[in-house]
Amino acid sequence: MPIHDAAMTPGVLRAAFALLLLSVSSAAGAQSSTGPVGIVEHPCAALAPVPPEVTRFRAEVAAAKAAGRPLPSFTPSYLEIHARWTQERLLQDFFGLCGYRDENAGLGAPAVDRVVFFGDSITELWRAADAGFFTESRLNRGISGQTTAQMLGRFRQDVVALRPRAVHIMAGTNDLAGNTGPTTLAWIQANIRSMVDIARANRIAVILAAIPPATRFGWRPAIRPAAQIEALNAWLREYAASERLVFVDYGPALADGAGGMKAELTTDGVHPNPAAYERMRALAEGALREALRR
Repeated sequence: MPIHDAAMTPGVLRAAFALLLLSVSSAAGAQSSTGPVGIVEHPCAALAPVPPEVTRFRAEVAAAKAAGRPLPSFTPSYLEIHARWTQERLLQDFFGLCGYRDENAGLGAPAVDRVVFFGDSITELWRAADAGFFTESRLNRGISGQTTAQMLGRFRQDVVALRPRAVHIMAGTNDLAGNTGPTTLAWIQANIRSMVDIARANRIAVILAAIPPATRFGWRPAIRPAAQIEALNAWLREYAASERLVFVDYGPALADGAGGMKAELTTDGVHPNPAAYERMRALAEGALREALRR
């Protein structure tokens, strides 16, 4: 598709406007980056480092998940530190292009059956929970917290440039949570359509995945997302059918019948645990076989 068509979706325009607002906020007195700006030889080396408080908290979360314990709670001081760091990183690398830059550079020639799993934390955490599922020909390119606008911004680097036969796209949870600001279902749909258009223009088969069920987001407790998840997944199913795309719905294997995920399959109501990923794996394998036959 023409480049301007992909670049001018409402989600991308909204992302650009969000960057403008963040820039104004920094100029008004919020903490701003003191590193290099503009075109530089090594932009990823200039990113704000991860605060030690964030590193420690992530380790605590990982340990709790591995042991099946309740996740640690956010403290006000941690949230403040994380918010400052996140704002600076959004200003420096909104689309997350630095996330897999080095890993991508180290890849060899693509296998004939290479597949990219592309998404947010639900995809990213899949690799740790079921490492054997991902191989040299089955790549994980999930980034925690990302919305569809951010994913669209790195789609060419983290999918197209890797020359896969197929891409598995699971996206929308963080849009519904408002991670990069207010949105609409139409904007989310436009971003997903653009990713599909880019994939098809590059002869990449598309697997669209429904997002897992949830009744609340721990980091956005005021939002009750169950009905919105249902509406987005209904659209994904209809869109996949109309465009002859492979569609995979993990919901029936995870759902508790009340709009959420079964308690024994999640640690926080949003992210699957290893037992849940085991169920998802069987469904994903079937979707991959169908996509690679086309």
